[in-house]
Amino acid sequence: MAAYFSIILVLVTLISGLIWLVDVLVFAPKRAARLLLAKESNASLTEEAEYSIMRESTIVETAHSIFPVIAFVLILRSFIYEPFQIPSGSMMPTLLVGDFILVEKFSYGLKDPVWRTKLIETGEPKRGDVIVFKYPENPQIDYIKRVVGLPGDRIIYRNKQLMIQKACGVEQTQCPEPELVARTEVSRGDFSQDGVPLLRYKEQLGEVAHDILINPSRPDMLGYFKRDGDLPAGEFLVPEGHYFAMGDNRDNSTDSRFWGVVPEENLVGKAVAIWISFEFDRTKADFLPTWLPSGIRFERVGGIH
Repeated sequence: MAAYFSIILVLVTLISGLIWLVDVLVFAPKRAARLLLAKESNASLTEEAEYSIMRESTIVETAHSIFPVIAFVLILRSFIYEPFQIPSGSMMPTLLVGDFILVEKFSYGLKDPVWRTKLIETGEPKRGDVIVFKYPENPQIDYIKRVVGLPGDRIIYRNKQLMIQKACGVEQTQCPEPELVARTEVSRGDFSQDGVPLLRYKEQLGEVAHDILINPSRPDMLGYFKRDGDLPAGEFLVPEGHYFAMGDNRDNSTDSRFWGVVPEENLVGKAVAIWISFEFDRTKADFLPTWLPSGIRFERVGGIH
């Protein structure tokens, strides 16, 4: 839906801008010439008559009114910030259902809003970034996950433990050994799934410290992970130009473990802030519809870590 909206926005901007431009270059001078001729033949021309001669058509007036606004929205949404809504709990506890976030579009390069061709290089994802990207198996869908693996990394996820073997540099004669990503238990029971209290850990990914959730009652999903060549189940090698992304709600997230890596061209931007957060606790038995917010979580407004 977001892709279609971008195309519609571009088309409306182009059409309204062209209508306005043609009027400025062609029809406005003709109206001015008619007014000058009318004044020369009738010195007592009324203001109403002048307005009638110079008045723009309805189409031109509409284009004149909406073009600056639509152009501003297009530039803002395509190159600076775009709003997104969190639809699922795969990024809990970092992001909750009902969070509305801002995605920084210029973090990983400026792209045109239609063909998504990179126009200017501005940076690359870092380990620990929360990213929005086009789902590789259906680019019409936007996903949000956290960058775990960078190009060249080897990712190992077994027994709900994450290990990373960082990419070897060209000049390195010996590759580093896989390192267990450090985590410490914060609490249990802050969140639950199907009545089971979830374990909450503080995890350190690069320079980013963030919380993750583990469901102790759910078995390891190793058998469902995507196999990467001849590597053992649960091991993944991140190719150049790709990223390995995972949800913070580790046992309730369909991510790179299941469908593979994220190509660089699928990146939309970096999630940087929650600008509003709504609660949706209504049931079908309530008088008001379930899609109406039941409250606002002001304490969640702020930056994303």
